[in-house]
Amino acid sequence: MKNIKVLGTGCASCKNTMQLIQEIAQSKGVDVEIEKIEELREIMAFGVMRTPAVVIDEKVVHAGGVPLRSEVEAWL
Repeated sequence: MKNIKVLGTGCASCKNTMQLIQEIAQSKGVDVEIEKIEELREIMAFGVMRTPAVVIDEKVVHAGGVPLRSEVEAWL
């Protein structure tokens, strides 16, 4: 199971990022655990300055906007 964190304060882009990851994981049959991190202190601990950001297995793989579908597919 992949552990995925979506970092952001709850904006529309953050919600769209979570939904995109869930949709692609489900379509590929990949078991994921998605966690939403909204606490600014926790976001800053990852060194992220722009949200939404995506962290997979404790590594930041994307920051600063909704990722492309192709990027998410490559991660999964």
